[in-house]
Amino acid sequence: MSLTDRAIAQIRELIQTGELAPGAKLPAEAQLAAELGLGRNLLREAVKALEAARVLEVRHGSGTYVTSLEPRLLLEGVSDAVALLRGDDIIEVTEVRRVFEPAATAFAATRVTPADLAVLREHLDAMRASLDDVEQLNFHDAAFHRAVVAATGNTTMTILLDGIANLTVRARVWRGLVDANVAGRTVAEHEAILRALVAGDAVLAHAAALMHVTTTEIWLREHIPAEHPETS
Repeated sequence: MSLTDRAIAQIRELIQTGELAPGAKLPAEAQLAAELGLGRNLLREAVKALEAARVLEVRHGSGTYVTSLEPRLLLEGVSDAVALLRGDDIIEVTEVRRVFEPAATAFAATRVTPADLAVLREHLDAMRASLDDVEQLNFHDAAFHRAVVAATGNTTMTILLDGIANLTVRARVWRGLVDANVAGRTVAEHEAILRALVAGDAVLAHAAALMHVTTTEIWLREHIPAEHPETS
């Protein structure tokens, strides 16, 4: 572990133990450096790193503060980070999606509301109307999945899965361009997910989501490495 990493860990520990609560102002630089046994330059490096991670906020003329530490703030960079992955990393991210999205869909089946179902129906209807429009099909496909996970009421889960799913949007575009039959299959898979949610059947919802994500993963394994090595 580098000296900077150790300094970051020390400040994180102050936050994790509650000594520095969300919204709290950090002690003056000289005081904090002395308390942690750090050089001031090293402390500044640690603060910059934690600012980039949205753990700290530097307010010029006021001081340095702990952010709200809300999941949406801390995790909002996930999508940008995942979007930089290339090649085989896409497959790994899809594997992560295969683990988490069916579980989230099953969870949603126990919490989904009539309002949530109405939103899902709207996106599904739009998908049916967009079978010849790849971009619109993909837009409503992604929106459908976001709405499913949002129905769990779990903000952290929603943000994480949205970040992962964003990477697969381009892949779904390629899939639509290469495979002339994919649009109909995609709609049918989403219909199965919606039926399970309407029934409030968590087991069926898990199975329907798993089938959908798995068919996407299989296609990616067959096409992305060979035909799209430049994927990012």
